[in-house]
Amino acid sequence: MAVTIEDIRAAQRLIEGRVSRTPFNRARTLSDITGAEVFLKFENLQFTASFKERGALTKLSSLTEEERKRGVIAMSAGNHAQGVAYHAAKLGIPATIVMPLGTPFVKISQTKGHGARVIVDGDGLDGARSLAYALAAEENLVFVHPYDDDAIIAGQGTLGLELLEEVPDLDAIIVPIGGGGLISGVATAAKALKPSIKIYGVETELYPAMHNAFNKVNEEERGGGQTIAEGIAVRVMGERCLPIVKALATDVILVEEEMIEHSIALLLNIEKTVVEGAGAAGLAALLTRPELFKGKKVALILCGGNIDPRLLSNVILRELSREGRILNFAVEIEDRPGVLAKIATLVGEAGGNILEVFHNRMLTHMPAKIAELRISAEARDPDHARDVIAHVRHAGFKVREIGAGGV
Repeated sequence: MAVTIEDIRAAQRLIEGRVSRTPFNRARTLSDITGAEVFLKFENLQFTASFKERGALTKLSSLTEEERKRGVIAMSAGNHAQGVAYHAAKLGIPATIVMPLGTPFVKISQTKGHGARVIVDGDGLDGARSLAYALAAEENLVFVHPYDDDAIIAGQGTLGLELLEEVPDLDAIIVPIGGGGLISGVATAAKALKPSIKIYGVETELYPAMHNAFNKVNEEERGGGQTIAEGIAVRVMGERCLPIVKALATDVILVEEEMIEHSIALLLNIEKTVVEGAGAAGLAALLTRPELFKGKKVALILCGGNIDPRLLSNVILRELSREGRILNFAVEIEDRPGVLAKIATLVGEAGGNILEVFHNRMLTHMPAKIAELRISAEARDPDHARDVIAHVRHAGFKVREIGAGGV
């Protein structure tokens, strides 16, 4: 039996006061950039930094006393894990979480911090799922599925209620898709309240399972590979979810990895909010297909904020490089005292900020008294970057521009 608006309203009453009703604000600058009237739902501000708490609490609260005593098990790349672990601890339910190999360390440590037994094993969610099912049978644990469960879908659907309670005249909602639990719940709620609203899903191009099934193309292609949006890196969608998405969604948009990175950086720079790859997918979809949303009131769900700090740092540097604000160049110099200092002075005079210097004396194709400096520096914009390099050249040095990867 499919989830109904009544199920979602019941879930809303159940979680009220136990899960945050997160801010839902108009994003003025992003609206100017995209041509749509953009509203952001900050689910990255939940206690566990993800919407997954909604479904986890709804499901755990539905368990019988006997099931609670047995304990629960879940498989998750991180956010469902934390939602289950956190609320299971509050309800006094023992929790075991199987997390796939390659899960960001920040998600593993936070899940352990909520008191769960954490097992890191399995190739992707599929491998973690198989291990979790085997362990559930072996230890008689209750399996808490991250998306293919009516109680989970109903809990996630409370987001849809909140969006339209606060902005009733929304034209569209863009929802990240992993297994499909979030979009199924949101679409069920939103379409019941406003049948004319359009629901768009978004997946990374590396994991297009729902897109392919929705559009009846390449349905055997499950995808794979390393994505920054590991929270939606799901090869097999929920059996309960697919019929709901087919019935209620308008389309499923695929986005490139580079656009997800760009969206993470935009949200950090403009909204001063940290999101993970999956959390930025909605903005990536809007930037990828702006013609669909021009002049429309559009809700984006920032579904999670659990990104590894090292990865976030890398995203920021890569974005600066794409914007032309990180310049990489090599300077041929005489290998004698004072020359390195002179180059540094020239870069500083031009307003550049040196980030890294590599002094290479081992280039065999150059004379022994010649060395090469490889410099990474920060500039204001691409024009300024060119000015910095020109200033070094005008001082008589031979300069070679190199790519961001250092070649």
